[in-house]
Amino acid sequence: MNSSPRTVLLILLACFSACLGTVYDNVTRLPGLTFDFVILGGGTAGNVVAHRLTENPAFSVLVLEAGVSNKDVLDSEVPALGAGLLVPGAPYTWSYVTTPQTAAENRVLRYPRGHLLGGTSSINGMWYTRGSQDDFDRYAEVTGDPGWGWLAMQPYFRKNEKWTEPADHHNTSGQFDPSVHSTTGINSVSLPGFQWPMFSRVIKTTTEMPDDFPFMLDMNAGIPLGVGWAQSTIGHGARSSSAVSYLATPFIERPNLHVLINAQVSRVLSINASRGSIHFSQVEFSQDRRGKHSYHVYIFPSNQPPTELFIVNAAKEIIISAGSVGSPQILLNSGVGDRTTLASLGIPCLVDNPSVGQNLSEQPLVSNSWFVNSTQTFESYTQNDTQLTLDLDRWNRTRQGPLVSTIVGGQAAFLRISEEESTIFQQHPDPAAGNNTPHIELQNGIGLDTSVPAEGGNFISLQTAVVSPASRGSIALNTSDPFQAPLIDLGLFVDDYDFFAMRIAIKKAVKFLSGNAWKGYVIRPIDDLAQALISDDALDAYMRNTVIAACHIVGSAAMSPENATWGVVNPDLLLKGATGIRIIDASVMPYIPSGHTQAPTYAIAERGADLIKQKWM
Repeated sequence: MNSSPRTVLLILLACFSACLGTVYDNVTRLPGLTFDFVILGGGTAGNVVAHRLTENPAFSVLVLEAGVSNKDVLDSEVPALGAGLLVPGAPYTWSYVTTPQTAAENRVLRYPRGHLLGGTSSINGMWYTRGSQDDFDRYAEVTGDPGWGWLAMQPYFRKNEKWTEPADHHNTSGQFDPSVHSTTGINSVSLPGFQWPMFSRVIKTTTEMPDDFPFMLDMNAGIPLGVGWAQSTIGHGARSSSAVSYLATPFIERPNLHVLINAQVSRVLSINASRGSIHFSQVEFSQDRRGKHSYHVYIFPSNQPPTELFIVNAAKEIIISAGSVGSPQILLNSGVGDRTTLASLGIPCLVDNPSVGQNLSEQPLVSNSWFVNSTQTFESYTQNDTQLTLDLDRWNRTRQGPLVSTIVGGQAAFLRISEEESTIFQQHPDPAAGNNTPHIELQNGIGLDTSVPAEGGNFISLQTAVVSPASRGSIALNTSDPFQAPLIDLGLFVDDYDFFAMRIAIKKAVKFLSGNAWKGYVIRPIDDLAQALISDDALDAYMRNTVIAACHIVGSAAMSPENATWGVVNPDLLLKGATGIRIIDASVMPYIPSGHTQAPTYAIAERGADLIKQKWM
């Protein structure tokens, strides 16, 4: 039967909509329902694993991503517009909130995680810090696997990194150490591509106060102590997420790589569980093709089941890469967790492991802002639609201008707290991994990232964070419905050490801006901070009322020695107590690295992919 031109056009349009390269938005378009590897999560780590496994044409790989495509999402492409991804109700983040934070005035905090291809690498602040050499040497010691040590992990950092010239092509001499970087990796990393006036003042402060704030040539060389230039996952003025890099053309066109978006995993299944052999080989997921779960974490009301559930089979392994919230949630919903807790929710326990969802570690962060005597700050376009239009036009034409860099600034200070500065070490063990590891971070920002005061103005920020925290939180289920959000308890400030460390961090930020480099530029702190600096009691209240999370969550599916009775995965990242599942994402880190978590997650994923290949090739 001959088809009319209109019918042919409709068929072509339907096929285009259903399959973007090998990114499908309709499960019926998949070539089958059995693959060698099924990866749960197309985020920071999952896309690395998918890329590396499909380098072998004999392996077939399916990636299940709950979110939408990253294609043509402008706020994810333009580095300085990233805040637009975090607007409540936007489709690009899970609408997570925390439990009331008991040590932070019982406040409930928003906790954005990426809900689009690329995961949180598509919405984050793009900072690229590896942490300290101590961090990874501690991983090796804790797990008993020297392969997680700093020196052993360097090839994986380099395998990930593709050092790229900054967008403005400025002279970068003295701003980084080329010997510790790679130009042959996948993920673009560069220095700031637009020079805001405050940047020179930051560097000048290191010469005026070298004892307190020494200059650090490269924060990724293993000893990140001092003030150094920021390195970010930005290439040629645009964000370089895992979707943009590891799933770039021609990689996404590999015939053995299949990516299904709008596909939320509910459980992993063991078809032999009834006979006592716990081998997971199936994945249950929903795909509401009406697109509901592009927008809400609460995908289906409790009285309305999913439109349809699907099951795919993994002939070799299931790799869970759903992140530090999603990975333990999937395990718990699948019956892997504390037997008593699961029973209280009516979930049959297949693997009794009380460590699932525990040991969660997050860095508390306070954003502190000051009025400045300058109009060259972030507000120059966020509060000026005309200027934003001009800057965006410039970005579109040239990939240059103020929109090419992250808004959180061009440098950061990573510092240790001395025993003289705090008596806390007399009664509390040092939570940092070693003497080369910072306790706190000061991160400069080119604008106000809290609510704008009524009187308006221009601002800079110094965000203070405790990068080696002692507090711990948890991920738990709220219900047996796998499509409901979990309980996220970050445990902010529950350990007194973190609270004392934050107080010192804020005082260091105030001292940093007291130098001659800031005379005539910094006017005064905004009202809340100004009032907080009157006394320690006022500062304590300020911290409890303003602390948020750095969104660097790790540890909820931590690795431990192979025969250990604690931990969730072995050093090879295979799930304890069962076969068929490997977890590869930030959740496996037993301690938080003393920086930002993106670079360590990439490196862990690179090594995780090699561990899989070693088993199956």
